[in-house]
Amino acid sequence: MSRVTDAWGLGPMVLWCATRYGQIHQTFDHLGGSSRPRRVKGPSTMAAKPFASSADTQAKEQTLEVLADGVYALTAEGDPNVGAIEGEDFVVAFEALATPTAAGEWLAKLREHTDKPVRYLVLSHYHAVRVLGASAFDATIILTHEKTHELIRERGKEDWDSEFGRMPRLAKDADSVPGLTWPTQTFADRTTIDLGGDRGELVLQYFGRGHTEGDIVAWLPEQKILFAGDLVEAQAALYTGDAFHKDWAGATLDNVKALQAEMLVGGRGAVSRGRAEVDAAIEQTRNFLDVMIREVGAVHERGGTLKEAFTATHVALVDDYGHWPIFEHCLPFDVSRLWDEFSGIERPVIWTAERDRQVWDQLQD
Repeated sequence: MSRVTDAWGLGPMVLWCATRYGQIHQTFDHLGGSSRPRRVKGPSTMAAKPFASSADTQAKEQTLEVLADGVYALTAEGDPNVGAIEGEDFVVAFEALATPTAAGEWLAKLREHTDKPVRYLVLSHYHAVRVLGASAFDATIILTHEKTHELIRERGKEDWDSEFGRMPRLAKDADSVPGLTWPTQTFADRTTIDLGGDRGELVLQYFGRGHTEGDIVAWLPEQKILFAGDLVEAQAALYTGDAFHKDWAGATLDNVKALQAEMLVGGRGAVSRGRAEVDAAIEQTRNFLDVMIREVGAVHERGGTLKEAFTATHVALVDDYGHWPIFEHCLPFDVSRLWDEFSGIERPVIWTAERDRQVWDQLQD
């Protein structure tokens, strides 16, 4: 019988039984005569977890990267990414973070490189941890897709309460938020910002429903740099609680990939550099969605339960994605939304702080 590491403190008899009946499969790589256990793949009978990211209290290291002349990204070990693009005499900021205090810290780093004023603040979608820091930028224009404006009106307050409850560490100085962030300019399909001089243009594009109904990307065609928002994650788990999974996995990601970007800043995770890394990030995102669609769809088709769909999806994803940031946080909400889609619920049900807890408790028992 293979020796199994008691990683969960289950006790020898439970481990023996699990191994005997094929519930835990453990293989070892032999390097220099020592055994290194790989991640266990088995059923998701997990101990109760702290709610969402409520136990994530450790600050992440932020890295400001200069991607090209006047093009910047701030990444933070799986926390939300932000960016900035210099025009001739102004700055376009991409995303606003969760609070003015958090945004102010990002701006202080940016000011080490440029003192140009922020004329445009571009928000990829409506989620609170992306938009509620907007007041720190003092931007002349706040730009979003027209659907994002509608979603803020429809569910912005509920999302604020929900996301600050799920991710309290990101809500730095929560009282600094003056209220909901309202776009001052919207568009339907495509718009451009002339950066002035010989800097070219910044293209803002809607590629279809995905992470939400209103996601946009920011594209620098001359430099081939793409700020993809949460439509693409580079080695970070997907949040799909407000998503349209089949649209996202299909035409929307196809459209993103067709840009043939050579550098990509996803919603979370490291900057992808070179076509191979960019395409890998897109396909990792697509595979996460495809596996969810397959597993949840199979359980739904046979008349199973939401809890069974969650367990099956966890088992199918955990080996490849379980070590990525916010995987355990996201998956209950992800599966719940996809289950609704298979049940014929076209638009995402509004998440509230109360509904968050109900779904979490239902699926984590």
